[in-house]
Order: sequence, then structure tokens, then C-alpha cells
Amino acid sequence: MMISCSSDDDNSISPVEPVITAPATYSFTRDGENAVSYTGQTTRIEMASQTASAIKDPLKTQAELDAMFSHIEGDNDFEDLPGLELNSSSKNVRSKTAASEDYFSSNTTVSNELKADFDSYIGNQVQEVFPNWDNVASAGNSGQLQENGGGSTRYINGKGLEYNQAFAKGLIGALITDQILNNYLSLSVLDAGHNIVNNDNDVLDEGKDYTTMEHKWDEAFGYLYGAEVDPQNNEPVLGVDDFLNKYLAKVEGDPSFAGIAGDIYDAFKLGRAAIVGKNYTLRDEQVSVLREKISLIIAVRSVYYLQAGKTYIAENNPAKAFHNLSEGYGFIFSLQFTRIPNTNSPYFDKLQVDDFIDQLMEGNGFWDLTSETLDQMSEQIASQFGFTVEAAADDNN
Repeated sequence: MMISCSSDDDNSISPVEPVITAPATYSFTRDGENAVSYTGQTTRIEMASQTASAIKDPLKTQAELDAMFSHIEGDNDFEDLPGLELNSSSKNVRSKTAASEDYFSSNTTVSNELKADFDSYIGNQVQEVFPNWDNVASAGNSGQLQENGGGSTRYINGKGLEYNQAFAKGLIGALITDQILNNYLSLSVLDAGHNIVNNDNDVLDEGKDYTTMEHKWDEAFGYLYGAEVDPQNNEPVLGVDDFLNKYLAKVEGDPSFAGIAGDIYDAFKLGRAAIVGKNYTLRDEQVSVLREKISLIIAVRSVYYLQAGKTYIAENNPAKAFHNLSEGYGFIFSLQFTRIPNTNSPYFDKLQVDDFIDQLMEGNGFWDLTSETLDQMSEQIASQFGFTVEAAADDNN
């Protein structure tokens, strides 16, 4: 029996790449063991939360607040929580503030300047606001101001700024967003050293169930979802911390931006699955999605708070206006840590952000702001990101 055979060259078949799909939740295992870890991110989120809260306590000293921000292992700076021993941790918030590989590894001067901004929020709160805690604030004078109708009391500097809001909202950019977009999702970090070869060959970190590349991706995930309860087995609840997680929920709640939470969660899951499947093109596509969508959160909330401030100024409710503008100040500060996909640049650089801040703080600061200034700033931010001021100003959020 004769069989005619064609040559291999005639019937060569290109290998088919396996289809990679995202799991239902951010759950990845190896040999039946959990292969996801981001405890350091959960620790820093809680440290930042407790520090931001302590800045509102007039009984705190500057030394105590500085120690929380720059925690040293073993110092009793925090309230330890079950399963989260902050005081024994070697981690702190300040060292990771404005500290990403892509933006600051070769620019330590600017990194130190930005860290010093947060030091000044703490120092100025203690030196300017705490001594006038019981005094009624006015233009040029620190103190307290109550919202109309018996609402919340706000504690502000002479320009109307709440330093605690500048600190907390500024960390959304300088810590959370910068570490996600410009550090852990950076090719300089994901692909550092032998990471690609080791990931291709399933070479695990010593004593761990993950590769270095997998772990770096998980750490990015942890800065957004690290305060969630068991996010590996449940979809994120959102709103569980006072940082990016909370404001992702806020933007998701705006009909103009509904779906952004799913887009971000899906990109994190698919990118991690792509790393497991050794498909780095697919991984990098998810990095682009995350840089675009997470940057958008910062921009939308910047415009939202500028417009809310304008509304309450018109209603002659300065305490509520200044509270919203203080939050806006922190989000605008955070714009310099955003990332235009496929570039090494933020949507607004430090010089542009400094110009925005100067406009907000000119003269008597918030006391002197006009609707024209707030509208111009809002339009500039919205147009750069491709949305309208009206879309971001939804008063349900």
C-alpha cells in the first residue's frame, strides 16, 4: 500500500495561541494554593487612612503626625487591626509618596518637593489651624466655619483650605495612582531583570506561589482593592476606603461614566490572566486601559468639586463651598500623577498643576474665587480628557 505524503513545508501549521479569558473574580492559584498577595498595599492604605483622620485631631502634636506619615518599624504610631499589625510593619506612607519608577527614579528632586508638600499639610495644620480651632474663620484667618443650616463644621486655613483634605485627596494621586500606573504597571517594573524569562518558565519567588511579574501586577491591584473584604473571591463592593476605591464608586455612580468600574476590574483580571498565559501583548493592552480609566477618575472628580464649589459659593454657603474646593484641590494636585496611555507623560504635568493651584490660592484663596475662574479651570481639565463639564458635575455624586 502506497501512501502519498506532502512535505511539512506544504502543510505547515502556525501555532495557535490559546485564548485567554478573565476569571469571574481576581482569583489565581498555583497547585491549589493562592497565588495572589498584596498585604503591603493593604497596610499602606490603612496607615494613610489613620494618618488622614489624625490630622483632624487638635490634640495631636506635629511630632505624632509626622511619625505616622514616616512610620518607623516598631514605633507605636497606629491602632493595630485584626490581621493587620501596622506598628510592627517596616512600611510607611511617605517613602512611597511620589516614588514611582517611571516618574521619579531619575527625578528625586521633584519627588522630595512633593513629599515636602505633604509634610507642610501636616505642619501647617498644627501651626495654623489647631491654635485657632475654636475661632470663627474669616478671609486671612484660620479657624472653623459651619455649613449653613447647622451642617458640618470645617476647619480651614486663612485661604479656606482644609489641610486634611489636601493631604488625603493628594495621596490618591501621589501614593495610590502613582504606584499603580507609574510603578507596578510600568514595564520597567513588570519586565525588570529576568522577570520575563522567569515568568515564561514559572520560576517562583523564593518560598512563594507566584512569579515576580505576577506579584507586581497584584501589588497594583492591591492599591485599588486592598481594603476590600476577600476581593479574590468576591466582586469589589467599592467605597470601602477613603482613597481611589471610594471615588471609583462615585464616578461609577455618575450615569455619564457608568461602566468604568467594570472596565477597570476586567482589565486587572485579564492582565493578570495574560501574565499567567505568557501573553505580554494582551497584558500591555490592559495597562493602557487602566492608565486611561484610572486617570479619568482623577479628572472627573477634579471637575466635580470645582463645580460643586461654584454652586455653594453662589448659595452663600462658604463652609460647604470650601470643603468641596479643598477636595478639588487634592484631586487637581493628583492630576500630575495620571498617565496618558502609551506615553511617559501625565495628562497635566507639575507646572500645569502648580498653575492651577496658584489660581486657587491667589489672594485670599477660596474667599476670592469667582465662577469664571472655576469654569475656566473645569473646561481645561474636561477638554484634555474628552468629557464635558456638565457630565462630571452630576450633583448626585
